[in-house]
Amino acid sequence: MLSLAYKGILKPILFRFDPEDVHDFFMSTGEWLGRHSFTRALTALPYNYRGPDISKVVDGVRYRTPVLLSAGFDYNGRLTQILSSVGFGGEEIGSVTARPCEGNKRPRLMRLPRSKSLVVYKGLRNDGVDAIMKRLKSKERVKDFVIGVSIARTNDAQSATTETGIADYYTSLEKFTDARVGDYYTINISCPNATCGETFIDPAALEPLLDALDEIPTLVPRYIKMPISVPMEQFDALLAVIAEHEINGVIIGNLNKHYNELAYPDEAPKEYHGGLSGKVCFTRSNERILRTKQKYGDALTIIGCGGIFSPEDAMEKFRLGADLLQLITGMIFEGPGLIKDICKEYAKRQLVTSH
Repeated sequence: MLSLAYKGILKPILFRFDPEDVHDFFMSTGEWLGRHSFTRALTALPYNYRGPDISKVVDGVRYRTPVLLSAGFDYNGRLTQILSSVGFGGEEIGSVTARPCEGNKRPRLMRLPRSKSLVVYKGLRNDGVDAIMKRLKSKERVKDFVIGVSIARTNDAQSATTETGIADYYTSLEKFTDARVGDYYTINISCPNATCGETFIDPAALEPLLDALDEIPTLVPRYIKMPISVPMEQFDALLAVIAEHEINGVIIGNLNKHYNELAYPDEAPKEYHGGLSGKVCFTRSNERILRTKQKYGDALTIIGCGGIFSPEDAMEKFRLGADLLQLITGMIFEGPGLIKDICKEYAKRQLVTSH
């Protein structure tokens, strides 16, 4: 019923407005709902998961449910108090950068409804590490809710070289680590809409980055946000570098840059701006989840992200080797009831497996 109400009534209205304006509205609404125990409980009535225990401990961190909100939605850390009420076991804030980023010029988001995709061109818009750490410290923590932090290179000329880029990542990770803010950290090397490019998806550049970050004492798990648009040989080479460093696993993966892989390529803008989220990421993500599991087994944690629009999509990622899931676009197209539906299906599969 929740899904029908969202897709039949609310979504057609929301999709008439600019997607970034809709996003900003839900950010403000969600932040307000999260401030009060009554509104959190009210939100939880239709949306929260209340079935059998499906908690998981991954790299020493306990997740109440194995479904997380991916980085890119709550990039300023405003929704930490409400997301548990809709079934999420955690979220990844950011990506956060060492200095504030205004992001690219609008429009920064575009819907491709037939292809179940979004064109994302935000350019790492965020308030910067100092403001976001202060915000996270000021908010009361919700019990059993994991807060991860995605860290990226500041999207400006000051961090454009390999050396200054490494220093930028180092600054942010050191600040979060010293302040003990964040239950895990993700190093985002694969944002496809930053003006300084994706320097660190080159294995030769990733090596010195991780050498530098290894010097910061590891207090919580660390992950790498992986590209899915690079050739498999390059993906394998990145994994080989990662496996030699103080990294617990990988998030597979980031946005798809191959517009020709859309279900309806005619929906795409004529000029390339940014990457694609949603269904167009599903196959590439799954292929690389399977590849990583086959090559590294349990040596690398895998967080599956990309194209999850149904409980069946979610179960496919688990079957291929994912330990946890992240999503955004599926929630936008299918509604927030999707998270609860995934949790219920996961519980059902767990019950069958245990017998």
